[in-house]
Amino acid sequence: MVDTMALLPPFSRASRPTRTAPPLLTTGLPADDEVLLDAPDDRLGPALVAAGQGAYEPAAELLAATRAGCEWQMRERYVRRLASFARSRPEWFEAWRAAAPRDPDALLVGAQLAVDHAWRSPARAELLRDVSPLITAAARGDDRDPVPWRLALDHARGTGAGHTYFGELWEAAVRRAPHHYGCHVAALRYLAVSWHGSHRECFDFADLAAHDAPAGSLVQALPARAALGYLIDGCGVEIPRERLDAAADRAITLSAGFPAADPWPAEIRNKLVYVLVRLDRWEDALEQVRLIGPYATSFPWSRDSDDPLGRFLEIRDEILDEIRRRTAPGHPRSGHAGRAHSGDH
Repeated sequence: MVDTMALLPPFSRASRPTRTAPPLLTTGLPADDEVLLDAPDDRLGPALVAAGQGAYEPAAELLAATRAGCEWQMRERYVRRLASFARSRPEWFEAWRAAAPRDPDALLVGAQLAVDHAWRSPARAELLRDVSPLITAAARGDDRDPVPWRLALDHARGTGAGHTYFGELWEAAVRRAPHHYGCHVAALRYLAVSWHGSHRECFDFADLAAHDAPAGSLVQALPARAALGYLIDGCGVEIPRERLDAAADRAITLSAGFPAADPWPAEIRNKLVYVLVRLDRWEDALEQVRLIGPYATSFPWSRDSDDPLGRFLEIRDEILDEIRRRTAPGHPRSGHAGRAHSGDH
């Protein structure tokens, strides 16, 4: 009998000593050994299990459904995860590509896989130039699809493309999906690289995009993503504290609109916890940890550790310890004043 859990891509449970935090603080939090890293949702999980068994059809059906339903945000996420799985288990994808070489979904996964491979190489720019035809083929697979254009934006950043060319790609992307989060993140990354340290430009772009996006759009989290980049970078002009707090508040409002313990908003919430801890907003960070439930994500915790799941649990403990300390008798409660420095946490 096949062990289906062994066929899933890397996501794991923690193995750590049991914490002894006060019950009121830990209420609603899963135990350490119940927390998963990068767990797939109910739609992606079966496709990954089948791929681990060598069958590509469920993955093909899943991506075809996202394309038919114009579920571009989900399509973006599934393409990334399937390409990641194909890096370590390529047989199922090679079979898919051989059986349906012009399938727009297979073309898209193949383009993502090629970009990921090139991005990890010291010869990134040179290898990325060879990937251009794959991205073009994926874009021609379905003219409505913005995800190939997100790939094109990433490709332009990796090859050092000029602003005029990037702007043309950006216009093509937003014409297909004006509020596609992946394309906006790609543009934000391009701005960060093109004007390193010019975080005001990144915040201006993120704030304008969030202002123009619907209330429930993931683009509402883009200013918090800009804040994350600023707090990690540690260079350039100082961003006023109130702007960082406003970015976090906008993402908190977005997070509140999603169900608790849901893998879909987990990526947004994990990044938000990182920002809130750096901003010394411990109670808000604890609320997001409760909403995350058992769904930790590799990023941003992989920035600080080769064990992102362990790092997430360490931060969770740190949040509990800090709130315990601040609520102890005789301890003055701390406000949100002051700047969060790049070296913290």
